[in-house]
Formats: sequence, structure tokens, C-alpha cells
Amino acid sequence: MKPAGLLLIALSLAACHEVRRADSASHHSNAPAALSGTFDNHEQVWRARESATGTPPPHVVIDVEPTADAAWTIWHVRLDANPAMDATWAMHGAAQAGGSFALTPYRSLAATPAPSSAFDVQQWTPLDACALRGVGAPLKVVADTAACTAIAPGIGASAALLPLGIEREGEWLHVRLYSDQARGADVREDAREVRWFGGWAAINGGGQKADAASNDWHMNRGVRIGSEGGRVELQWRDGNPAGYSLALERLTYRDGNVPVIKLSVVEDSSGRVLAYSWANPQATAIGINLGWVQVGLSRDDAPAAAPPAPASVTK
Repeated sequence: MKPAGLLLIALSLAACHEVRRADSASHHSNAPAALSGTFDNHEQVWRARESATGTPPPHVVIDVEPTADAAWTIWHVRLDANPAMDATWAMHGAAQAGGSFALTPYRSLAATPAPSSAFDVQQWTPLDACALRGVGAPLKVVADTAACTAIAPGIGASAALLPLGIEREGEWLHVRLYSDQARGADVREDAREVRWFGGWAAINGGGQKADAASNDWHMNRGVRIGSEGGRVELQWRDGNPAGYSLALERLTYRDGNVPVIKLSVVEDSSGRVLAYSWANPQATAIGINLGWVQVGLSRDDAPAAAPPAPASVTK
């Protein structure tokens, strides 16, 4: 064969390889990034209450757990209501013809399905009419509301917590639930991913009135608290409640111009915030020292500092 013929064959094979590689990259680009973690709309609720305009949205927490199969995740949706509501869905993601993406919810057939670590697809049945379709990267999918509504009565009360729209935007997970239809056409939950902080707290046995010479310190080791409205009760060394709690929350002040992470010391009996400190939302550590109570926290993904000996109580 002439050299020119060999060159043409080589170029053709290379072109085919590039086409296959491009197709593969295109297919991969629509696959959603791994989605797992806890998402909480605490700030959305807080902002609505602060503005005192209309009825604040319900507090919603969404836990997304991975399984051994990357195509499947388990979604636990909890809504603070009276009475409280919760529902669990298995979600199956798959690329569709034409480059779209579908996320199909599955309802459990078992009263208590196996945990995500032992996920068994046989324990779940698909809700195809409520499949969410769109793009996978970044994830933005919506369901056919009319089709889903047609089968909702057969799902039961838990249908209220079925996602009709899901959008991932950075640390945010925007979710429109079936129950949100009653509150408006554009209503959704703006839930932010919870970042976990761990560390220690020391409280003096005398509480707020502790004597300056008191060394009666009660250490709370292994404190773990979430960034989206997390709360931890402080304890005396015998395990009884000390009457004070720590609260950690991401908030935005001054009409959305000052985002902070805020650590508060709360008096349990009254709910009153006794003192607080704040840092920028990207901070990997935060603490507070009131003399009679001292706290040191760091992000779970940052090196934790050993707790120092509590400082003397100051009046």
C-alpha cells in the first residue's frame, strides 16, 4: 500500500477515536456530580421570620446518602410541622437519549428498608410518573406535575414530601416539594449543605455567677454541631444538663451583604442568647470565651486543636 493510503487510514482511525472520545466526554458531562450530605433551609426560614412578611416557609432538612451503586442515592426528607412529617425515597439517576438526564424516585415496599450501606433495589418500586428530567451537570431536573399528581393519592401522605424540582447550585440544594404547590407556583426550599464542626466546651460549675477563684470546670469533649442552625446542650460532668446550649448558624445580615457564621451561647430556660461571636463563612475554626464558659470548634475537615486548660473565671 502506498504511504499516502496508510496516512489516510491512520487519519481516519484517529478521527473515529476522537469522535468516540468526544461522545464519551459529552455523555460524562451530563452525569451528575456525586450528591450526598445534609441540606438545611435554616437561613431561609430565619430570613422570612426576620422580615415578618407573610408566612415563613417550613423548616426542611434533606439527608442524601450514597449507596454502593453510584446511580442510586437515598433521600430522607424531614419537615418541621405539627405533627412533624418525614419520608424516604430511593433516587435512581440515568442518562437519557438526546443527552438529557432523569432522576426517578422509588417508594419503599418494606416498612423499614435496609440502610443505604446495604441497599437492595428489590425493596423499592418506581414512581415513573414523578420522574424528574433535565440535565445532570449541574443537576437541574423537574417532574411533570400533572402526571405525578395523578398517582399521588396512591402514595399516601408521604407524597407531600416528594420532590417535583431539584437544582444543585454550589453549596445550595433548591428543592420544590409536592406540598409546595399549595404555597405558590415558584415556591421552593433553599437548603444549604451542612458543614460540621467539632471540638470542646468548658463550663464552670458556678454558671454565670461563678466565683473568680473557682476551678470547678466541667469539660464537654467531643462536641459536634452543624452549621445550619445546629444546637448542642452543654452538660455537667455527671451528664445532667447544665442549662445552656451552643447554637451555630450561617446567616446574612445587612440586606444580604454580610454573610457570617455565628456561634451563640443560649440560656435554655428562656431561649435568650447570652453572647455570640462570628466569623466569615469560610472560617475553619470559631470559638468564644466568656470566662465562665469557653468553647473551641474547628471544621471536621480541618485539624482540631486540643482543648487548653480553661482560663480563670473573670467577673
